[in-house]
Amino acid sequence: MAVLTVDAAGMRAQNSGLLLNMIWRERQISRAEIARRTELSPSTVSAIVADLEQAGLVRSIGAGVSRGGRRPTLIGFCDEAFSLVGVELGASHVTVVLTDLRGRVRTQSKASHAVRGDPEGSLQKAKELVQECLDAERVPRRSVVGMGVAVPSPVHPASPGKMSPLILPAWKHVDVKEWFETAFDMPVFVDNDANLGALSECFWGAGSGGEDLTYIKLATGIGAGHIIHGDVYRGAGGTAGEIGHIAVDSNGPLCVCGLRGCLVTLIGSTALTERARELMGTRGRKGPTVRDLVDGARAGDAAAKTIIDGMGAYLGIAVGGLLNLLNPAIVVLGGEISSVGEMLLDPLRASVRQRALSVSMAETRIVTSALGERAIAVGAATLVLQAALRDRSLFPTQHVGRSA
Repeated sequence: MAVLTVDAAGMRAQNSGLLLNMIWRERQISRAEIARRTELSPSTVSAIVADLEQAGLVRSIGAGVSRGGRRPTLIGFCDEAFSLVGVELGASHVTVVLTDLRGRVRTQSKASHAVRGDPEGSLQKAKELVQECLDAERVPRRSVVGMGVAVPSPVHPASPGKMSPLILPAWKHVDVKEWFETAFDMPVFVDNDANLGALSECFWGAGSGGEDLTYIKLATGIGAGHIIHGDVYRGAGGTAGEIGHIAVDSNGPLCVCGLRGCLVTLIGSTALTERARELMGTRGRKGPTVRDLVDGARAGDAAAKTIIDGMGAYLGIAVGGLLNLLNPAIVVLGGEISSVGEMLLDPLRASVRQRALSVSMAETRIVTSALGERAIAVGAATLVLQAALRDRSLFPTQHVGRSA
């Protein structure tokens, strides 16, 4: 077996990343405790901490509790040293958030836009919203670590800026990553929206305890993102989690993917609003929206509750298979329709119980997201944070942000 060697600079970079992650995770910790946990020498720890202080990423925050002898000086991570930009390109909207290095949203902007059919207009709208957020917080671009972009499409690891021409044919000649890098001159990372919903839940939501989880995005498209051992599982070609195209009714409607009876054709937003028009009638010139369906269910509208029940039953077919296949500790539902809470969870759980092994069901919690409608955009910003904590060189060398 070949023996890998690491030169001094590589070893220092590796140790620097190790300490940076530890200080970020612990929020405050002493040099002595870092040395104890990492088994690095106190002088090495002090040298790396001094370097991180110089970069504006950590700082001394006072004396800790003594265990005998002099009280230790605690080192804290500077959450507001730099900013992160998260962009969600939904099927019919664009959302942008500006966060600190702890996922806290400093400001956000959102606009309705027909993203699926208008690549150029969508990108220009996103550019406007990003600049609006930077201006609102007076954040210069040089203090932004990078930009994460969530897209409603599988993303192949070999071409991360490209979207599936099968799912989004109007975007087949667009490279989203290159476009934003040119527009803003900063590192850009692109991933599937459900994957980033899962990442957001892993860092800040239901999975922050470190458990394996699956996030299911319920919107125009239906997708799932999986966190396994703390990281997003994307599959060989980036299509892991495409549960929207699981065929649950062989006699169902024809899907854009060419299959028949896909889950998305039965519980995607388009299918739900068409069903609502049939059962709830029209509201003036326009048919009911997903928001109308949510409001109707909450108000006790029998037709709205029937639609939600049917959605839960269909979704349970896919989730039951998911539990048998992956057995995640948590399944988190996101998207506007999930805000009906138990009205959706009850029929979903009943459907899952009919299809999943009892031991799989017993070990899995099925809940709705507590992060709300900006979960995916925050997940896009988190993608940048995750990359920077793994590769410290992504942090800007000139510290100009505010200290925590």
